[in-house]
Amino acid sequence: MGGVRTALYNYLIAKKNGGDFILRIEDTDSHRFVPGAEEYIIDSLRWCGIVPDEGLDADGRVAEVADEKNPHAPYRQSQRRGIYRKYAEQLVSGGYAYYAFDTAEELEKERAAAEGAGQTFIYNASTRGRLRNSLTLPADEVARLLEERTDWTVRFKMPLDEVVEMDDEIRGHIEVNTSTLDDKVLWKRADELPTYHLANIVDDHLMEVSDVIRGEEWLPSLPLHYLLYRAFGWERPKFAHLPLLLKPVGNGKLSKRDGDKMGFPVFPLQWTAPDGAVSRGYREDGYFPDAFVNLLAMLGWNPGTEQEIFSLEELVQAFSLEKVGKSGAKFNPDKAKWFNKEYLRMRSDEELAALFLPVLEAHGVSASEAYVREVVALIKERATFVADFWDIAWYLFVAPSEYVEKDAAKFWKAENVAMAREALEATASAHEMEEYIRAKEWPMGKVMNCIRLALTGSSNGLGIADIMRFIGREEALTRFRRAEERLLS
Repeated sequence: MGGVRTALYNYLIAKKNGGDFILRIEDTDSHRFVPGAEEYIIDSLRWCGIVPDEGLDADGRVAEVADEKNPHAPYRQSQRRGIYRKYAEQLVSGGYAYYAFDTAEELEKERAAAEGAGQTFIYNASTRGRLRNSLTLPADEVARLLEERTDWTVRFKMPLDEVVEMDDEIRGHIEVNTSTLDDKVLWKRADELPTYHLANIVDDHLMEVSDVIRGEEWLPSLPLHYLLYRAFGWERPKFAHLPLLLKPVGNGKLSKRDGDKMGFPVFPLQWTAPDGAVSRGYREDGYFPDAFVNLLAMLGWNPGTEQEIFSLEELVQAFSLEKVGKSGAKFNPDKAKWFNKEYLRMRSDEELAALFLPVLEAHGVSASEAYVREVVALIKERATFVADFWDIAWYLFVAPSEYVEKDAAKFWKAENVAMAREALEATASAHEMEEYIRAKEWPMGKVMNCIRLALTGSSNGLGIADIMRFIGREEALTRFRRAEERLLS
């Protein structure tokens, strides 16, 4: 959900300002690579109607070859690996970065020693002068290590005791002292790939990105990114860091575990992990894509009015980062259902009937589209999802084969049955039947619930008049006689 919301906000800003929404696959971290994730991202965006202007080819796959629509291809960072090293070397030659030759074991010893002294090890201006890097080693030793070793990295040379002044479109002015920051790795010789920091700065520049809208978790990286733009002499884009999506109950970031515990999805589409674990999706749970997009838009953004229902086109016109809050947005699963209920009500009877027909077929029911459309028109105000239609009105399509035991015990009594049978047989409609019961001065509730039990299998459901209008008097009599056979011994 968080990823889709970030994409949505980027899309809205792009469209509102006449820009392009770019899809780029950031896959330089091989340890985080997940098979199928790329296709899943594309399918999710497509389902939501958030269509990238740039980044996909004519077949809907990530573009690999540059053309008029995709001038900056390829859009997978792993396929752009040849681009980044020269920029890393440029930083080194300019004095903004350096080569680091410390092994994993050596760094672990540094961390352990710092921890033993009650401190936290940070690779920065206070420690790099005693570590193995191109700032401390002779030039010939550096050249030899660069040639012989394949585990070295390029680290950013964080300035000493400098205040970095930044502006965020959501959080306003921010100041951070570089003494609190570490010398981040920018490029790794081992796989010849950049880290997120270098890859994104370079690609955002080359792809002419004007606005970077991302999650709050990247806010601590903003000082480094500001300094990287300064080091390269490039114009910075605008930055905006979105608030977290929070748990419905308690504190903390929304997680899949919260959804599993409380019974709601956190994925747009069903996701099957490489280990076979399946996570439910909003699409598979019956949500409309426009309802899902609408509820996501409202998680962190407030239009400043009472309006809550927005089409995608209306969101484009109304959205602005100035109205996105700084604090986390608590997710409310009941509100999510409310959105879907509202969007279901706005659908035409024809569209809902078309969606309901496959549900009926799955239950072995064949019905005309006209009949289904009439049923939908009657019951859609009661439903949240299309699948609810079956639960609400299945008995308008098939006769009950079972009867709720507690309802039968309460209403299916000999005297009630006799009155109900007479009323059904003596009248042609539900309205006449009610008049007949009143004229006889019989207990309306007992007689009608007895009839309802025979027609639906329980004492709950639609009104008798509506049920009989759909199934007809003869079917009603048939169901009543069947109930007599099964319930009266």
